[in-house]
Order: sequence, then C-alpha cells, then structure tokens
Amino acid sequence: MFWKNEWKALLAIVAGFLVFYYLPVGTPRFDNAVFEALHLARWYAEEHVLLCLVPAFFIAGAIAVFVSQGSVMKYLGPNANKVCAYGVASCSGTILAVCSCTILPLFAGIYRMGAGLGPATAFLYSGPAINVLAIILTARILGPSLGIARALGAILFSVLIGLAMHFIYRNEELEKAKAQAHMPEPAVSRPLWQNAVYFFSMVGILVFANWGRPMEPEGLWFAIWSAKWAVTGGFAVIFFASLVLWFGLTPLRAVLALLPAAILAFLFPGAPVIPFTAGVVGLSAVTSTAKGELGEWFGSSWGYAKQILPLLLFGVLIAGMLLGRPEREGLIPSEWVAWAVGGNSLAANFLASLAGAFMYFATLTEVPIVQGLMGSGMGKGPALALLLAGPALSLPNMLVIRSVMGTGKTVVFVSLVVVMATLSGIVYGAFF
Repeated sequence: MFWKNEWKALLAIVAGFLVFYYLPVGTPRFDNAVFEALHLARWYAEEHVLLCLVPAFFIAGAIAVFVSQGSVMKYLGPNANKVCAYGVASCSGTILAVCSCTILPLFAGIYRMGAGLGPATAFLYSGPAINVLAIILTARILGPSLGIARALGAILFSVLIGLAMHFIYRNEELEKAKAQAHMPEPAVSRPLWQNAVYFFSMVGILVFANWGRPMEPEGLWFAIWSAKWAVTGGFAVIFFASLVLWFGLTPLRAVLALLPAAILAFLFPGAPVIPFTAGVVGLSAVTSTAKGELGEWFGSSWGYAKQILPLLLFGVLIAGMLLGRPEREGLIPSEWVAWAVGGNSLAANFLASLAGAFMYFATLTEVPIVQGLMGSGMGKGPALALLLAGPALSLPNMLVIRSVMGTGKTVVFVSLVVVMATLSGIVYGAFF
C-alpha cells in the first residue's frame, strides 16, 4: 500500500537529491551561468518591471473593468468583422513598441474579455514584433533589405498566425461565437471619447517612459527621447485629470497621489524613476482603498500582477542561466549558436528561429545581438528568422501564455511562429 500511494513523492525526493548531489558547483561555466541568471534578473527588475510591466498591469486591469465585454467582442470577438479585427490587432505594435513580456497583461486582458483567439494571438505576436523603432534600427545597421523583410514579415505573420489559430480551433471559436450572439447589448456608463482619453493617456505613459535612446545624438528620435519624461509627465496629468473628471477620484486624493511624485521630480531631476515609482505607489494607494470601479480596477490589475510577474521572473532566471546576457554566455556556449546558424540551410534557419523563441530580447537589443552573430558567420536567412521569432517570444513569455490559454494552444502558437520564421528565413536567404 505504501508504494502504491507514495511512489511519486519518493521519486521526486530522490530526483531532487540526485540533482543537488551532482550539482556542478565550482565549475567555471556553471558558476558563471548562475551569476548570469542573477544579473539578467536584476537587470530585468531594474529596466522592465517598474516602467513596462506596472503600466501594462494597470492597462490590463482597466480593460477588464472599464471596457465592456460586449465592446471587445464587437471589434475583436469571433463574430467581429475580420478585416477590422485583424487590421487593429496586426498594427498594434506600431503604437505600443513593447517587448514580449509587456504585451502579456494586455493580451490576457482582451482574451479574457471575449476577444477571438485569432485576433488575440495576432495582437500577441504583433505587439513586440512590429516595432517601428526596431525596424528602422534593423534597416540602418543590418541593411535596408533585412529591415524591409522584417517589417513585411512581421505584419504578414501576425495575420497568418491569427488566422491559423482561428482555423485550428474553429469549433471552439464557433461555440464561443454562438454564446456571444445571445448576450445583451452592454449598458454604457460614460461616452466612448472619455474612455479613449483615459486609455490613450495610459498608453502614452507606457510608450514614452520606455522610449529608448537612439544611437545618433540628433534628429527626431533623439529629440523625442530628450523630452520623454516631460511628455510622460504630461500624459500623467491627463490621466489623473480623467480619473477626477469621469471616474470618481476626488481632487484631494488625486493631489495626495501626485504630490510626492512632483516633489521627488523636483528634488531628483536626474533620476526620473524615483518620481515615477512614487506616482505608481500613490496611484495604488488611492485606488486600492477606493470603492466601486476604482477599487475593482486596482483589484483586477493586482490579479494580473500576481499571475504573471512570478512566472516572468522565473523564466528570466532560466533564460539567463541557459543563454546568458547579450555578449555574455550561460550554460550554452555562444560558439555553438554561431556555428549552428551559419549558411542558409533548413537546419540553420530552424535553429535560429528556435533559439530566438527561447531567448529573452528587450526592445531594440535584438539588433546588436544579430549584428554580432552575423559577424561570427550567421547567414542572412537565419538572421531574419531570429528577428521574426525572437522579439515576439521568450521562455518567460511562453510560461505566461500557457497560464492564460493552456498548454495546447501555447504549443501551437509557438510552433507556428517558429515554422513561419524558418520558412521566411529560407526564402529570404535564397534571394539575398
């Protein structure tokens, strides 16, 4: 009876014992991989959690509370106009310019509110893939042909992946569409333009707080970067004004939330993250203690944070241990990657797509990484394959997607990205 009931626990204990017993502590590569994992996790916490994920959590929570399910289904649901739904989803990246992790709370928000699987996955791919700045940087550093191929491939991919997901799960989507057909028209609590201003201000904060410094210290992009925190502050004022005017936040509570951030911005002009953090804390304090919609908004945002953030941080640790940071190594030697993706063979393009799918790329970092790999012998076809698969996927990204739409759909989505990136690399490499 003991073995019948307890053999799984015993095997788990024995396996854990063997792992720790044979842990290669003291070997240079393993010790370096552990440090790389911790360095990458620290860098991720410094650069992405406050400025990227926290605004995204609030936006996702706002979608769940302030956007009616009927509205999401009308424009992105299974019964929505396909041209409109896929057009909006596939072009979202030109506005958001976010990484593969920041898009996750937004994807989870629209998917759980009733968006069709096709438009939702098109949005999931396009958010990080169709990044105007990254495409311009690709064309400037890696060549115009690669930049154009990346832009066209990313837009086409988002639509084809969405359509493929819809077709593969068409029976499930048909059932969802039938259920939605009988839902009543939602009551509207405020005009559409008020919700639009509110969401526009939050997206503005997300985009400009994460606006990266361009390589050349001149021109339009540099001018925007130079004024990014002033623009972010302007969007924050619009955001709090909309909360006071239309969402029931009292002027006193708005002042209490903003005042510490304003004082810290004056005291620490060279460290904008400090007042930004104070603003986030202030907003959290006034919404978490509020009743009605504002309290529900914070609760929904906190729910997304609890679900997504631990998975992301765990995934970043594993990715850092295996592959290291840019220009540094983890357990897998960079020479192996450079050797595997040379030429334009099917294997080279597939391995480039697969490696890109599991690596974590912050926004814009994929370009110098690919530049370094091409300098080590990477073919142009595999370079495009990595650029099409890498920014849209990562190991942390996959863990969260699985928690949102299940293992089966996640495997299909990742497989579609890898296969299509592989084929695109082969075709591009044959001509260039």
